[in-house]
Amino acid sequence: MGHGSGGGLTQEIIELARAAFASSYLDGLDSAILPSAPGRIAFTTDSFVVRPLFFPGGDIGRLAVCGTVNDLCVVGAEPRYLSCGLILEEGLPLDQLELVFASMAGAAREAGVQVVTGDTKVVEKGRGDGIYINTAGIGFLPEALELSGRGIVEGDLVLVSGCLGDHAMTILNLRESLGFDNRLRSDCAPLGGLASALRGPALRFMRDLTRGGLGAALHELAELRGLHIEIEEDSLPVREEVVALSELLGIDVLGMANEGKLMALVAESSGEAALAALRSQPLGREAAVVGRVAARGGRASVSMRTLAGGMRLVPRPAGDKLPRIC
Repeated sequence: MGHGSGGGLTQEIIELARAAFASSYLDGLDSAILPSAPGRIAFTTDSFVVRPLFFPGGDIGRLAVCGTVNDLCVVGAEPRYLSCGLILEEGLPLDQLELVFASMAGAAREAGVQVVTGDTKVVEKGRGDGIYINTAGIGFLPEALELSGRGIVEGDLVLVSGCLGDHAMTILNLRESLGFDNRLRSDCAPLGGLASALRGPALRFMRDLTRGGLGAALHELAELRGLHIEIEEDSLPVREEVVALSELLGIDVLGMANEGKLMALVAESSGEAALAALRSQPLGREAAVVGRVAARGGRASVSMRTLAGGMRLVPRPAGDKLPRIC
């Protein structure tokens, strides 16, 4: 508990953070003083409560950086700065905190951002779950770029950047010891390269596919812009292991969380070019066109042509079948 007192033990954590993040803005002031930049500011915040803290393909630290950076990337912003707020449970080994800091620092370098400010609080043993992290992110957005989806028209294509459900199934497999230990890894990664590859006049909209997965993202967009969107089941990129687990457990792949995948809507005439742009990136080699905007106006809905050839409505994910995932 002494590490949350604001005294010498708290300084120990601050020094661990300074050593990991090595930012010139971490200079002991109560606020980071940042330079301005041309264009608009994009600002986002997120909190992370994943269990377990460490998993194949990542950990809570990498997740916090990537999750926040990706929220900036998909609106077209260039991520620059992050904050890091920690709530630590009494009894957490400091070497675990060091691993989390090292992972955050590595992910920040990968994403091209700096951690510039932060805070630490400690709660009594049994009142937390090791580590909770809140991050806020700032990025810069060109004045002319507009990815709100207002320009979506009938015929626009829906693309996803890779295989769905990897993160959700990795966490579930680890929690429940389902036997896929060497075959599932979280897709946790920063999406800046993919977002930059897609940027152009044909790009209408992007969204990272976190909680609620592709299904929730499609419903949110359909309701926001009054769209009927149709997707094709046989076009969805999903790993065999994820398919097997989802069928075994009765979990719809469309509702599974991802931490390194995005959805994009592009003009139909630019579909091939957009797909090639995604596949040219290391994180986009399994990208696919999965559907299209069937109509604009009227009742917002999402439907899917099934493997059997029929059409069914895709329900909005109703609840969290796998809590504490991000």
